[in-house]
Amino acid sequence: MSDELEKLISQSHDNVTIFDFDDNSVPCIILEEKKYDEILSKVAGKSLSINTDLNILQDGLGHVFVEIVLNFSEGGIVERLMINANKHLIFFKSLAKTSMLALSSPKSHYGKDNVFMIQLPRPEKAEDALEIIEKGLQNNRR
Repeated sequence: MSDELEKLISQSHDNVTIFDFDDNSVPCIILEEKKYDEILSKVAGKSLSINTDLNILQDGLGHVFVEIVLNFSEGGIVERLMINANKHLIFFKSLAKTSMLALSSPKSHYGKDNVFMIQLPRPEKAEDALEIIEKGLQNNRR
């Protein structure tokens, strides 16, 4: 395994899940309790937008990682999370289908309470990303 691949794997955020919300499977990133509370305290009650970028990193050998960058218009918050698409393809399929992303803490009841929902302003970004991810993953199956 290359040093770069090991580095990406070690930086990956594995605490992701899918939960049902109004008969839709919504992808959810579970943040550390302290980080989640910090974000909520800075944005609670404010009108804001969240620019969501999906930066895809792949090695041509079927290893695909997605850096999710959440840039909040309020509170000076920029969150960067690396997700291993090889392990969490369903997360990205759900993101492309619903154009929604949830943030939660480990103590929350996903889909029930204390979940911060983000509606992607440009659904085609998630759809395009999924297409690139799936093509990149195909190299791993050869």
